[in-house]
Amino acid sequence: MNHEVIVTCALTGAGDTVGRSPHVPVTPAEIAASAIEAANAGAAVVHIHVREPGTGAPSREVALYREAVRLVRESDVDVVVNLTAGMGGDLVLDQEDPLKPVDGTDLVSALDRLPHVEELLPDICTLDCGSLNFGEGSQLYVSTPDMLRIGARRVQELGVKPELEIFDTGHLWFASKMVEEGLIDAPPLFQLCMGIPYGAPADPGLLQAMVNMLPEGAQWASFAIGRDQMPWVAQSVLLGGHVRVGLEDNLYLARGVKATNGQLVERAVGIVRDLGATVVGPDRAREILGLKERVHA
Repeated sequence: MNHEVIVTCALTGAGDTVGRSPHVPVTPAEIAASAIEAANAGAAVVHIHVREPGTGAPSREVALYREAVRLVRESDVDVVVNLTAGMGGDLVLDQEDPLKPVDGTDLVSALDRLPHVEELLPDICTLDCGSLNFGEGSQLYVSTPDMLRIGARRVQELGVKPELEIFDTGHLWFASKMVEEGLIDAPPLFQLCMGIPYGAPADPGLLQAMVNMLPEGAQWASFAIGRDQMPWVAQSVLLGGHVRVGLEDNLYLARGVKATNGQLVERAVGIVRDLGATVVGPDRAREILGLKERVHA
């Protein structure tokens, strides 16, 4: 069991959720306000995507990240900033002509997924550690070994901690190989992502097996989507990990009750404490994860 637990809140994600809940933040100001709400509720880390303010569509626009991060950093609330670097990996194929990408494709190189990380130097950024059949239809998420090594090397040069996003056991195998190759500084940080079609199912036995595969000295967290989000808080803590909740992964506090990010964090904090563990603040989280101290202008 983990007795010092870091709670991460994934604020908005890139999914088609904006029309399904009024609480999903869209504008940089809304995202920053939600980050502050989550931090006040007990989250030591906030995981940030951005969206086009007019449509709610997912975005890679650096200016939107710049504004959201500025508002968080200029607030009087301390929180560890974790920016996604997973955008730019979407490939949607034409079934009749598989070499022809169609609407919905947003596929760029490893370095072109990092300009906001290079400018803003967050505490943490994500690296999605493998390709995946993403749900039904013909959509793929593309993250090849070459792309990952290039991205990991650049993030290492920047002094940003990569959070290694693991959607299946092969992703964990390759991420561990990057650790062996010296592309990931100690301690490596893994996020075990469960229940996303068609990656690793949200199965407790599989989570245990993946934990058993982690390299020695790794820090790790896990989450599951939808109604499995809160049970997975307990699963993760009991197996020695940290936890993630938030509207990126689940919109509900209970059946028919739409949640805010702050409410999801409050619920997770209660579960952690009921298990007899401590929810740590951002300073202790930085120590546990080996994050570099930064002074931002």
